[in-house]
Amino acid sequence: MKILIKNARLIDPAAGVDGLASLLVENGKVIEVALGAKTNIDAAGAEVVDASGLWLIPGLVDMHVHLREPGQEGKETLVSGTRAAAAGGVTSLVAMPNTVPATDSVPILEWVKAKAKAEGLVNVYPSAAVTIGRAGAELTEIGELAKAGAVMLTDDGDPVMNAELMRRALEYASMFGLMIMQHCEDKALSGGGVMNEGAVATRLGLRGIPKTAESVMVARDILLAEATNGRVHMGHLSGAAGVDQVRAAKKRGLKNVSCETAPHYFTLSDEWIGSHDYDSSGKMNPPLGSGVDRSAVIEGLCDGTIDAIATDHAPHSTLDKNVEFDKAAFGIVGLETCLALTLTELVHKKVVSPTRAVELLSSNPASLLGLKGKGTLKVGSDADLCLVDPDAEWTVDREKFLSKGRNTPFHGMKLRGRVAKTMVNGRFVYDFEKGIL
Repeated sequence: MKILIKNARLIDPAAGVDGLASLLVENGKVIEVALGAKTNIDAAGAEVVDASGLWLIPGLVDMHVHLREPGQEGKETLVSGTRAAAAGGVTSLVAMPNTVPATDSVPILEWVKAKAKAEGLVNVYPSAAVTIGRAGAELTEIGELAKAGAVMLTDDGDPVMNAELMRRALEYASMFGLMIMQHCEDKALSGGGVMNEGAVATRLGLRGIPKTAESVMVARDILLAEATNGRVHMGHLSGAAGVDQVRAAKKRGLKNVSCETAPHYFTLSDEWIGSHDYDSSGKMNPPLGSGVDRSAVIEGLCDGTIDAIATDHAPHSTLDKNVEFDKAAFGIVGLETCLALTLTELVHKKVVSPTRAVELLSSNPASLLGLKGKGTLKVGSDADLCLVDPDAEWTVDREKFLSKGRNTPFHGMKLRGRVAKTMVNGRFVYDFEKGIL
């Protein structure tokens, strides 16, 4: 299939392009890019898509997604999760290993790969657990998992609490070019908490989690990365101290330390919980921080401290969420709101440029993960792309989500910016007007 997309504003940070352009796709690849209003691209036999008024960006690369399969298909499946991803403009994602059983062995990892290839709508890259059963006691067969296609290691949902084990994991992972994403939480500090420690938690009578539970782990793993030369990636950073520590590490020249945040941490603070009658839709781990934490996350996105925006998409059933706040499961969904929240909160408020936003959502995570042909629309790259209407206004309605999860604090929120079309490997898989194709 040959497709010509014309009259779009092409934003491709990896190629240094931001301007009017046309792009030709054939056999799943970008075969020609023409900048400017006029083009001499030979479109004979091509389907022509007039993208006037739309942005053309590389498909989003989400480093942090819980697809729940195998074992928790009532919450999400590879089918429902990748459909939600397509609707959100995400063309590549990393599936977390906290499945049941955990993705801690080659047979399970290969099962995930095969299932995703057969049923998934977008590119699914499996991560593997750092420790067997994610129990934090014994390392997995890191070399075998790397050879089988794991793109990162993580015990996400739980930290690797043992410092010596984390040290050895960083050493072994570096031998195979893998980074370890740490769930930054010292459980001795966070144990039993359900929201951010502070005035709001005190007022609500809920047990707090201090942000030092995050920053202590960030500080420890920066030191371990420095000592081992292993690559550590801090998942879902949410607090000022953790952001400051990563900033300081990078200023010291540590190129093997990276981090991500999620849209809820630059959009909301713990005051949301205080104003929403104990709504567990706002319960996540790490918890929403204070206004100071939110501002620090935004600053980190602006100054380059934070490398990527990921969703930490964590779907749960209503049985897990529609209970008392302290008994509810941690986690929110995010695949279908990530891009719009980034545009609404960061781009339209002129906090970051459109180029920086695309860098955070696409080219940077692709680079961190070493995904060749992803995160750019240069000639020869994979034709994974998203057409975006940057000014379309819409209201989040969780009942219309393609994800099985309905657990979002953004229900009813008005956003500006929406996915118009999503293409994966040269084929349109989602259209706002038509839905999944």
